[in-house]
Amino acid sequence: MIFTVMIISVSCSQDFIDLSSPSNLNSAGFYKTQADMNQAVLSAYADLRPFYNAPAYQLGEIRSDNTTYSWLSGNPANEKGVDEFASPLLSENGFSTNCWNYCYNTILRTNIVIDRIDQATFDTENLRIQYKAEAQFIRALTYFWLNRVFGGYDLSGQLSGVPIVDHEISQVEAYAIVRSSLQQNYDLIVSDLKFAEANLPESYSSNDKGRVTKAGATGLLGKVYMTMAGYPLNKGNEYYTLAIKQFESLVNNSKYSLVPSYKSLFDVANKNTSESLFEVQYKKGTANGATGSPWNNDFAPRFSSKEVVLVGDKSGNNAPTGDMSRAYETGDPRKYVSMRDGWLSATTGVWQNDKYVCKYYDVATSGLDNGNNWIELRLADIYLLYAEALVRTNGDKGIALNYVNKIRERARNTPGDPTITPAPNLLADYQLTDFTTDQAFLLAIENERRVELAFENHRWFDLVRTERAKDVMIAEQNADGFPSFVWDDSMLSYPIPMTVMQSNPGKIIQNKGYTQL
Repeated sequence: MIFTVMIISVSCSQDFIDLSSPSNLNSAGFYKTQADMNQAVLSAYADLRPFYNAPAYQLGEIRSDNTTYSWLSGNPANEKGVDEFASPLLSENGFSTNCWNYCYNTILRTNIVIDRIDQATFDTENLRIQYKAEAQFIRALTYFWLNRVFGGYDLSGQLSGVPIVDHEISQVEAYAIVRSSLQQNYDLIVSDLKFAEANLPESYSSNDKGRVTKAGATGLLGKVYMTMAGYPLNKGNEYYTLAIKQFESLVNNSKYSLVPSYKSLFDVANKNTSESLFEVQYKKGTANGATGSPWNNDFAPRFSSKEVVLVGDKSGNNAPTGDMSRAYETGDPRKYVSMRDGWLSATTGVWQNDKYVCKYYDVATSGLDNGNNWIELRLADIYLLYAEALVRTNGDKGIALNYVNKIRERARNTPGDPTITPAPNLLADYQLTDFTTDQAFLLAIENERRVELAFENHRWFDLVRTERAKDVMIAEQNADGFPSFVWDDSMLSYPIPMTVMQSNPGKIIQNKGYTQL
């Protein structure tokens, strides 16, 4: 079965960030009141966590030239298929299957809110509309992820997205579902985000801080337009122009600004900052670590002890590549904040050349129970997309340059590696004369996005939408010891999971390059 109708209840406090993991409950008496619907909305927020815990970085970073695994010799097929390209990416790959399942679970939760909210009793109509807008934002975000992962040319030669489930469905209906076109998927995403943008508040009280605001919807819609402008929909200048309009309303919004220090942006005690447009909320210390985040442990070198992580296991996941390490200018403080090139063994005193991500540092209460939020969308991302869109549309390159330089200025004013004396011209402002062509300017923006947003799940999708994946990944695979690597455009999409194909045999058309069941 592809989809299961789910009826959700949650156990939660009134503090949004203290939200506990929801459980499934078939309760005909629920979803009747404003309080019930609030809990249903919070359950949709909470259900984002399993996806961001692992599939997001597995499919968004490890597939790219940014990261790999620090223990490649022992990797099973799941890791090899995603990371190495040279190994086949199978339709039974557990990472892509988890992505599919987690995302549709979240979508079904949002559909419960959207379908039932008009029948519930509310003290104020404003809250009814707000809750619906929050659900539609979450649904749009989730479909955006699904279509960037699985959307592309199918075996029939059509541009297909994922199946659209925009309302609660029965088990019988689930068997009849087929893939919708990629355009239809993006039409739904845009419609949901426009509704969210029009109906979300500018801000919340402290108890509700972390719920998505109008600015979050504005920024995500701009990012969606950027994606639609590029591969594979290739809508071009019209959609870059739409993106610019979205971004201008954010860069001119005085409520949002870059955090002065890049380091403090990722401080676990500094959540939901003036730079943040949307974060997935985590909190350590709840029962069984149900709401804690895993990345500090998961990204630590597998064979380290307490040199890197004080509490809990280490998994060696999402390890930076040598190419990622070299992408930073020497002394760039963002590298020291984001990654390390190795660690000193406390046992042997020997330096271990074992790269790891340190961007999400915290001390767990136990196991994988850390307190870091996941910053899904932030102003620096918007600045760089805005600059890119201006260059691509032959807009004001002076403005584009200004926003790129704002990012570099913040970086050079951040405390960095104390063992490196920064060069006098470290991360100096760019001048337009530095770029002889628009393509040179775009490549500079691309690299700025890479180092500024490193390990935040943007790199692979940037390479796909700009049609840079082929050139970049050939170079990276060859450099990493796979000289026989041969690119195929089918690598731009992940296969539809085998469990989905088996559930609806003959109805779900597989992506190009993979086997139809």
